[in-house]
Amino acid sequence: MNIALIGATGFVGSAVLDELLRRGHRVTALARNPAKLAPREGLTVREADAQDAAQVARAVAGHDAVVSAYNPGWTVPDIHDQFLRGTRAIIDGTKQSGLRRILLVGGAGSLFVAPGVQLVDTPQFPAEWKQGALAAREALNWIRAEDALDWTFLSPAILLQPGERTGQYRLGTESPLMNGDQPGSISVADLAVAIADELETPRHVRQRFTVAY
Repeated sequence: MNIALIGATGFVGSAVLDELLRRGHRVTALARNPAKLAPREGLTVREADAQDAAQVARAVAGHDAVVSAYNPGWTVPDIHDQFLRGTRAIIDGTKQSGLRRILLVGGAGSLFVAPGVQLVDTPQFPAEWKQGALAAREALNWIRAEDALDWTFLSPAILLQPGERTGQYRLGTESPLMNGDQPGSISVADLAVAIADELETPRHVRQRFTVAY
């Protein structure tokens, strides 16, 4: 496949880039600073600002799918607003390009831990992650309203960590996957495996899903 990847220099995006290239896909990475990405076989880098819909549209046109691992950075003071500006531009730019297939990576905060209760709204949710999680939840609500896109939204396990690639994971939908009474976990490498699997064999079109061990 010919895949446009947004966020290729980030924690999740760099793992996705590795996995897609490992499988022989052609990847076009959108980057504000292309110099951050070293040349690799199968990789094309295009300079583009993910918060500019017109730039996104030009960069993703002609691809088979868009993967957005966009995150302005957890230490950015206005992460909530920047995350939403970027997500809006990515959605709008993808539509403007004429492309239909898009997979967005969000957080675990919008998963339901009880009827009508999302993880981000619980008292124990870490304050340092809350603004980003609230923005990701809003992004999920936005993409669910889209009828011009064949979208998928992936919420990682509650514990997303560095670690080895095993190629194994469990699938869930709207609630966190647990290990007994403990939150489920997954390595970022295996999250990337799940993303590539979904692109190659779509099982969650116009759905949100989650993964964990």
